[in-house]
Amino acid sequence: MKTSSTGQQAPTSAKTRPIQIRMGGYGPPTTGFSLGLKMIGDRLKSRFGNDVEIKYVYNIMDLGYRAEDILWLVEDGVLTLGYQSSSYFTERVPDLGVADLPFIFASTESARAAIDGKFGNLVTRKIEERMNYRILGYYENGFRHISNRLRPVRLPADLKGMRIRVLPSKIQARTFELLGAEPLIMDLTEALARIPAGTLDAQENPFANTVTYGVHKYHHFHTATNHFYLSRPIFLHRTSFDAWPVELQKAMREAVKEAITFQRGAHLKEEEDAAIAIRKEGGEIIELKPSEHDAFVAAVKPLYREVRGQFDPEMLAAVGL
Repeated sequence: MKTSSTGQQAPTSAKTRPIQIRMGGYGPPTTGFSLGLKMIGDRLKSRFGNDVEIKYVYNIMDLGYRAEDILWLVEDGVLTLGYQSSSYFTERVPDLGVADLPFIFASTESARAAIDGKFGNLVTRKIEERMNYRILGYYENGFRHISNRLRPVRLPADLKGMRIRVLPSKIQARTFELLGAEPLIMDLTEALARIPAGTLDAQENPFANTVTYGVHKYHHFHTATNHFYLSRPIFLHRTSFDAWPVELQKAMREAVKEAITFQRGAHLKEEEDAAIAIRKEGGEIIELKPSEHDAFVAAVKPLYREVRGQFDPEMLAAVGL
């Protein structure tokens, strides 16, 4: 896949080494995230044949890495493409804390419109300014809920003193401080070790993630709080991507777009299936009454005042703050 003297893409000769594309994530190969990666690879392989060599590492944790290691594995070019929840970027890109603010989206439709529109464009720009990535789109991690081993949670008071794992985000930690819990920032690998040991009381995730990582086997109580909506940027090693022929860059963008549509559809079904799995395991799913949900929203209101002057006003405005 070389560029001819006329500027057109020409086939790779037999002696030309294929372009290697290594894609990775941190979940089983059966998840929508992993199947999306396979869809990307299949589209590229179908179009470019032996001009590309596609490899997958569906779950880097199986190789002894931490979930957060996906960031440097792609930024350093060990992997070509990866995905990760946006909260993991906040240390390097503080303005992404806006995406971690609680209760900023009322529905999946409004959240998707924001991430596919101006807000997502700002997030992309902020990440690419600070990190060696090309952001090609956003998987849907979706709305997050609280699970715990201690007691039913219907009001913020029920979280008092509860040790809960949160993603590496100061905004998420502050959210749960305001809700009365004891937030502990830790990587997924550590959380998955501490939950069976009983040294961690609670965690928060979409139902699908809770089931994917087996947390529902240890947590009886699940509350549908919808407190955060998170996306997972799909990012490529910029140095590699920018060196590719334009034809391959364009094809990758198209394949990622198709994979996102697939994954978002799969996510909705995965949430439904996960709720069934939780109940089958004997777990209890608590649906909040409007007044109970309002109590959570009221408890975190001080946070909205605190972030004024902390984050880019344009990003705050893009989510209606």
